[in-house]
Amino acid sequence: MTYETITFAKEDSIAIITLNRPERLNAWTTQMNMDIVDAIRDANEDKDIGAIVVTGAGRGFCAGADIKDNFKANIDGAGGERKGPAVNYVNFVRDSKPIVAAVNGVAVGVGVTLMLPFDVIVASELARFGLAFVKMGVVPELASSHFLVQRVGFGNASEMCLTGRLYSAFEAHEKGLTNYVVNPEELMPAAKKIARAIAANPSRQLRMVKSLLSANGSEGDLTEVQRREGEALAECYVSAEHKEAVQAFIEKREPNFREL
Repeated sequence: MTYETITFAKEDSIAIITLNRPERLNAWTTQMNMDIVDAIRDANEDKDIGAIVVTGAGRGFCAGADIKDNFKANIDGAGGERKGPAVNYVNFVRDSKPIVAAVNGVAVGVGVTLMLPFDVIVASELARFGLAFVKMGVVPELASSHFLVQRVGFGNASEMCLTGRLYSAFEAHEKGLTNYVVNPEELMPAAKKIARAIAANPSRQLRMVKSLLSANGSEGDLTEVQRREGEALAECYVSAEHKEAVQAFIEKREPNFREL
């Protein structure tokens, strides 16, 4: 399928989504949101795909919301009421196959918040991160006031959101925003390596793990935490994936989950 604002490719066990408005530093639009969701859905439905990499074309990852497409249209009354999709995106991403962000350049506003629900964030040394919502007279969205605190802690999240300033890749990494910072030429190889390592594992259990992390990450009731884990384990113990893993261990070979 051909998309307006992204490119979509599959390489063996992984899918690669590239935000593709380089002339605007991949500024986010409503169409881009729809294209990304459709591409992730395609990957989710392909049994040969185990993980997804999201990156940007050109010098930027995503320079935030397109001012004309979003903010100006809202002020002029042409943007309509924002509803469903902005919230549903977060739930959709957390229910999807694992996603690795390969941040090649500047990521500002929604350019950061769209990746916060992802599973792994790898950044180029050239990347820059900014939560500049306050500078536009708005507040963070896409559940970023939750995910940012989980990733970097309350103090760092407060500083990043209240100043709205740009942080270098190394500053962001020190605060815990990213998993890795690599040389620009190593960015995609590193992101693909992580994605392929994830994709080698069973898709059903990967998504179950994501669900547990989402539900239990800030759950204070440990009885409820263990109840969710117990229900998931009961399902796993009778699964074909678990049986294949045990048999592969006995036979001293690598398990093959893709054929199940």
